Amino acid sequence: MSEQNDRNDRNELNKQNTRSEQNARHEQNARKEQNVGHGQNDRNEENDRNGEPENRLRRELPAEVPAPAPGAGQPGQEEPRQPLTGRQRLVKGLWPPRFTRAQLIVALLLFGLGFGLAVQVASNSDTDSALRGARQEDLVRILDELDSRTQRLEDEKQGLEKQRSELQSSSDQAAEARRQTAEKERQLGILAGTVAAQGPGITLTIEDTKGTVQADMLLDAIQELRAAGAEAIQVNGVRVVAGSYFTDSDNRVSVDGNKINAPYRFKVIGKPQDLEPALNIPGGVVQTLEKEQATVTVERSDKIIVEALRQVKRPDYARSSSQ
Repeated sequence: MSEQNDRNDRNELNKQNTRSEQNARHEQNARKEQNVGHGQNDRNEENDRNGEPENRLRRELPAEVPAPAPGAGQPGQEEPRQPLTGRQRLVKGLWPPRFTRAQLIVALLLFGLGFGLAVQVASNSDTDSALRGARQEDLVRILDELDSRTQRLEDEKQGLEKQRSELQSSSDQAAEARRQTAEKERQLGILAGTVAAQGPGITLTIEDTKGTVQADMLLDAIQELRAAGAEAIQVNGVRVVAGSYFTDSDNRVSVDGNKINAPYRFKVIGKPQDLEPALNIPGGVVQTLEKEQATVTVERSDKIIVEALRQVKRPDYARSSSQ
């Protein structure tokens, strides 16, 4: 009996201890929660003091409740748009019309072109209808007139072509005649000494320190040069032509009445390969002058300029046979 009581006492004591421990834990948790609440309040008060009224308002306002989505039958809901068909898109793009200046100009041009085509088609239709209703005799007459007109046009075409050929041939002949005339005039001017000339040739220089060179010796040099193909000759600024002459007067040489002094310089235009050998042939001009103690020098050149001119002398009696 006593043992049973002792067990009961111990059980009761254990229960009391357990309840005391539970109460202590509850009190500890309550104090922790109280401390947390005080800290949160302190932080909130500090935030309010730092100028954060928005947080305070959020704490004071109730929590937001999301609005429920409207149902299918509610009036505020928009029905989904159906995709447009190709015809609807075409109509929407064409109406209301939007025109630019370029489109209006193109439209006017197309309208004018269409109107002209319509008028032409209408006129052709009238002609065709008139021919359909014509009699056989009228059709034959129209064909004859068309044949006659075609023949006249063909004859006119041939006449114009013949006239064009004649004009072309005559103009070509006239141009060729003018060209040949100008060329012959230039050649005759060179030979007559009335125009300047340039081209390849030689320069013949005769030094006469003893005064033994005479006019006939210079004339022999001119003759040799002409025989070798000289086309233009100038001696000390005097142009030598077909009628030129050399004379001796007062121990000096004159060319066409113009006195010249030594050294005698000949500017000759021609083929250098022919002119120089003609002067150096045995017993020729160079040897003759050297016998007279004169010094002769011949120099070839690709460009010799003969600028001395002669005045044009009109003949007294001779006239052109073409006049």
